Amino acid sequence: MQEFHEMGSRRFGRVNWLGLATLAKRETQRFLAVWTQTLMAPLATAGLFLVIFSIAIGERRGDVMGVDFTTFIAPGILMMTVIQNSFANTSSSIVISKVQGNIVDTLMPPLSPAELVLGYLAGAIARGVLVALAIAVGLALFLGIVPAHPLIWLGFVTLGAAFLGALGMVAGIFAQKFDQMAAITNFIVTPLAFLSGTFYSVEALPGALYTISHVNPVFYLMDGGRYGMIGVSDSSVSLGAAIVLASTLAVSLLAWALFRKGYRLKA
Repeated sequence: MQEFHEMGSRRFGRVNWLGLATLAKRETQRFLAVWTQTLMAPLATAGLFLVIFSIAIGERRGDVMGVDFTTFIAPGILMMTVIQNSFANTSSSIVISKVQGNIVDTLMPPLSPAELVLGYLAGAIARGVLVALAIAVGLALFLGIVPAHPLIWLGFVTLGAAFLGALGMVAGIFAQKFDQMAAITNFIVTPLAFLSGTFYSVEALPGALYTISHVNPVFYLMDGGRYGMIGVSDSSVSLGAAIVLASTLAVSLLAWALFRKGYRLKA
């Protein structure tokens, strides 16, 4: 199958648009079929984070970067929820297929490695954007927060979903069992989300941690999403967009290479 792809002899041309659209549709319908778990549950979790932090810290914390604490953390919680769900969409899809033994149903059709990457990413981006829109509606209704720069906000939401979706593909390919996937989520993805300025400004960090935070692409996702939502940021938004875009391309290229090689996918 791999040689067939590389020789470019597929009868439908350079790009299998039908196959790509079918994979994207499958990945989207997979999470829409359980929308109460994939869309409503993240909305409820984000709401709980806001309520708990507002009650426990909000009044005593004071303003952060010129805005009240609740308004400051709201965009961070939104971006954190987006990236967690986008990561889960691709990683769970691949791991479940591997464990159940039906990953072959995805690998056998005439889809190139690039088409596989794009198909999985489409599902991750769709889930991330829908989760973001649901939370944004809640923020507008209950806190009166609306995006200050809607296009920038949507751009960072999309980039965040793509970056973590690509990372989820890589993690799903490497993981052989559910407990390995859980370890990656608990020890890599969750710390990245929590330690990237979600609940605080990185300006408050000591020297070493401040420097480390600025080499973390997730920090720029949080910062750019916050700027798009409430108009304040810790760093250059354009620099952050460039770093996240480069990181997304790099991880997507790694996923492409793993699909091309069939690493941990073929018996």
